Amino acid sequence: MKILKTFCILLIFFLFFQNHSLASSSQQVDKISKNLRCLICQGQSVYDSQSDFALSIKILIQKKIEEGKKENEIYEFLKNKYGEWIIYDPEISRKTFLLWTLPLILFVFGGLLIIRKVSIK
Repeated sequence: MKILKTFCILLIFFLFFQNHSLASSSQQVDKISKNLRCLICQGQSVYDSQSDFALSIKILIQKKIEEGKKENEIYEFLKNKYGEWIIYDPEISRKTFLLWTLPLILFVFGGLLIIRKVSIK
């Protein structure tokens, strides 16, 4: 009787963590696909799109997660295959430095312009 009870506890424990890992995997696919641009649809993420490309990318992401790849490794793989444009949130590098700093520069310039216009009166 004690062996049966132990077996049932282990079975419940195993099933709980198996479902948890599947949910976690699905959540990871959703998180990664929300940050990827669909190359077929204009202005949609892979998560939102139902194109064949988006569906194949979701399957690819799922396979990479099952292989044990981390989020950064999946992004690197997709950047190497499709180019850096596929990622909505690009990294800060020499190529994207202006992209990241231009809003700050415009904000500071606009603030100085407003201060100058207000202080003239």
